Amino acid sequence: MTLEINNEFGSIDISNDVIAIIAGGAAVECYGIIGMASKHQVRDNIADILRRDNYSKGVIVTQNDGTLDVDMYIIVAYGTKISEIASNVQSVVKYTLEKTLNLKVNSVNIYIQGVRVIKLDEEE
Repeated sequence: MTLEINNEFGSIDISNDVIAIIAGGAAVECYGIIGMASKHQVRDNIADILRRDNYSKGVIVTQNDGTLDVDMYIIVAYGTKISEIASNVQSVVKYTLEKTLNLKVNSVNIYIQGVRVIKLDEEE
């Protein structure tokens, strides 16, 4: 599916994969997020963290009457407060999508797919 935006200059079609990449990029920038996970880990045979070009496998975007509903599958860092991380991701993703696409985001649902320990040499 695509998101269609009409204005006085014409129409713009934005793919759901592009919206998913924008949402995934905003999410992985948040503190405590190790990365995105596949929503179908068994079917996709992906047990690792998704890279930037595969964020669309960890985000489901649905459109209802001009608003967006986003489901995100993430992996968090061990030792962090999961509820605070999820709340922060929800607000950052909603803000980013609303400012980037100029659309209303109805909901951002977070699904924690795993907890990983960060090694000191992996931190940036």
